[in-house]
Amino acid sequence: MTLQNRIINQFTDSIQTKQDALGELCELIELASQRMVSALLNDRKILTCGNGRSAASAQLLSSNLMNHFERDRPSLPAIALTTDTTTLTAITNDYSYEEVFSKPIRSLGQSGDVLVTYTDGNHSSNIAKAIVIAHSKDISIISFTGEKSEVISGLLTERDLEIRVPSGSAIRTFEVHVLITNCLCDLIDHQLFDGMG
Repeated sequence: MTLQNRIINQFTDSIQTKQDALGELCELIELASQRMVSALLNDRKILTCGNGRSAASAQLLSSNLMNHFERDRPSLPAIALTTDTTTLTAITNDYSYEEVFSKPIRSLGQSGDVLVTYTDGNHSSNIAKAIVIAHSKDISIISFTGEKSEVISGLLTERDLEIRVPSGSAIRTFEVHVLITNCLCDLIDHQLFDGMG
């Protein structure tokens, strides 16, 4: 296989996964945006977390909400729990990596907030612990997952939303998570600010 054929395969696989996700997830993405808008309109915030490349997705969401997406508009309250290296390393050192997101949720989370989690695999004990603590504080969950995320899926309740990408590939799942994150930001801006002069 030539290098260009490998490039074509990467693009083709990515496009197919995105088309599959569109067919399965459009309604859930709409509902997720409405839940986030409802929280924001009720003076609540969006908390978000993930590991590795999923941390990048979490930070993309909080950055797009707090700064701006594609238009100038007021900042929206969003916190990526993945960004404070002093706190992250202190919690990991003094307690365990499993506590790295749950401890900040205990201190920052409020009833009515939304926790958005990202994982493209099934080895996320810190995400699992974050979900358990969020539930105890009456924080609803929007969980971005993939086909290999059974542990996280099993923790979600009927009140939560799972946006599960129909792919067993971690890379394809990550790519779709980024696209859906951008869709959510567009939908949030549309619902909150399209009436602004």
